[in-house]
This record gives sequence, structure tokens and C-alpha cells, in this order.
Amino acid sequence: MNARADAMGDAVGDGIRPALAELVALRAQARHGRALRRAEHGMGGQSPSQQRGRGMEYAESREYTAGDDARHIDWRLTARTGHAHTKLYQAERERLSLIVADTAPSLYFGTRVRFKSVQAARAGAVAAWRAAAAGDRVAALRGSVREAPVPPGGGPRGVLRVLDALVRWYSRPPDDDAGLAVALDHALRLIRPGARLLVLADAASLADIPRERWAGLGRRADTTVLLLTDPLETAPPQRALGFEANGRRIDLDLGADAQRARWHESFVRPVETLLADLPGRGVRLRTLSSDASSDAWLGRGRLDPAADGNAAA
Repeated sequence: MNARADAMGDAVGDGIRPALAELVALRAQARHGRALRRAEHGMGGQSPSQQRGRGMEYAESREYTAGDDARHIDWRLTARTGHAHTKLYQAERERLSLIVADTAPSLYFGTRVRFKSVQAARAGAVAAWRAAAAGDRVAALRGSVREAPVPPGGGPRGVLRVLDALVRWYSRPPDDDAGLAVALDHALRLIRPGARLLVLADAASLADIPRERWAGLGRRADTTVLLLTDPLETAPPQRALGFEANGRRIDLDLGADAQRARWHESFVRPVETLLADLPGRGVRLRTLSSDASSDAWLGRGRLDPAADGNAAA
């Protein structure tokens, strides 16, 4: 891929930038995808009943009466009034599915089929369409101190607002990117118990997040982290490669053991570390290569060609 693709129109995807039309077209792919169990596959799953909430939403407090569950005592109101009060809850009727978009500059790169950023937009679109089909309200946000999150919305209209944001965010690196850590802080304030959370991210961004943050998110929501990769990063050829960065040419001899070891430490080792660490913190981790089908991450999680899939969508 190169800059010549920038001259192409925005009506269809060119692999460099996502197009709204291609994200809308993924509705069919999401509709006919595998029927996956929510407990295993997060946002790819389906709600088992019409009462879609997994948690209970606080409604009000009233004075405690004999037979009330002591676990629901409203201790603050009890202390303030001097009379025992209990909290009343109602089932959440619509679950929130929140997509968190990493917009680090390292995502706007690719060597096969499409940029990692375009694949992130496409995977987010698949997740949004599937969540809406399950009756969820869909929202999205990125790491920004200026741009507000896309508010939750149901049905096709809610999905289209998310898709429009994904197109804007992944067409080019935002000039106000505040990082994935800021995005996750925003997410933690928005989600409630029972929500679904999908994080689209680059390995370098994930490595900077404290492990305790993932544990907190895993306790709060059904959390899936989708790691975007490129074949060059995970399986580089054993030969010399030339790169251009900031107007300068850089030549790397990846056939040399020393250079190959440095490459492995920079690109492969961080992914292996995340794959080993995050599941133990209550977070589901999936990988998706830029040349794979955009729904290949649903139900897979190993770092190898069979896990990511090789057929382009």
C-alpha cells in the first residue's frame, strides 16, 4: 500500500481509509456469522432472553420492612434518617455495548489488504451490528479530551452513528489523540455491571496500560480486547527490507540474527505477553490480522495464521 491510494474516492474502501459504505455492508456478514455464546465471545454473542440486562439498576430506596433482603440496605440513607432503608432495583431492559477505539499512530499502517486502522473500523462495525441485533444499545468513544463519546443508541440508527465515528477516527490519526488510557478512563465511568466492552487496540498501546486497570474493567463489564496486527509484524521475512520514515530511508536486514531478535522483542514479544497475561485478569483477548476476514476474531484468540484467518473479506 502507498500514498497513491489517497487519490481514490471515499465512496468505497481502499484499504487506507475505511468507507461508510463498506461498514454498512458488513451488516450482512454480522447477521450471517456464527451464533456464538455470549459467555465465550463477548460482543459476538446473543442475548438469551428479551430481558437483556445482566445487572440490576437502582430505582429508589424505602423504609426497611420485615422480609427485605438485608444485603440491600441503604446504609447512607439509614445513617442520615436514623431509620433502616432498603434499596429497590429494576432489571436493566437494554444492555450497553461500548466500543473503545484506540487511535494511536501505529495503527495507521499495513502491508497486506488493508491498514490495521481500517481493520479496526471493520471489526468494530461487525461488533456494532451484532450487538444491535441482540437488542443492545451501542456506543463508542476514543481517547480525547475534546470529543464526546457517541451516545448509546439502539437499532440501525444507533449503529450508523457509531459507524460514522469509526470512519472519522480511522481515516487518519486524530490530532488530539490522548491515548488509550484516557479512553479506558472514560469507559469505566460509562459502563454499568452487565455491559459489554470491546477495545480495539494496537499492542504498543495495550502494553502501556496498568494490569490493574484491566482487572477493574473485567469485573465491571464483559470485556473483550481485540488486538490488531499485521503479517509483517508477527512473521517478518528473513531478508533485507527498506522502510521510509520522516523522509529518511531505513534498511533492516531481517535475515541477520541480531536484527531479527530485536524485531521479535519489539513486535512479537509484547503480543505474546498480553496473550498470556490478560485472560487471567478477567479480560478476553483476541487477535486480528489486517489480511483476515473482519469477523475472524469471533471465537479465536491464538497468535498464529490459523487463529487470525487468512482470507480477506
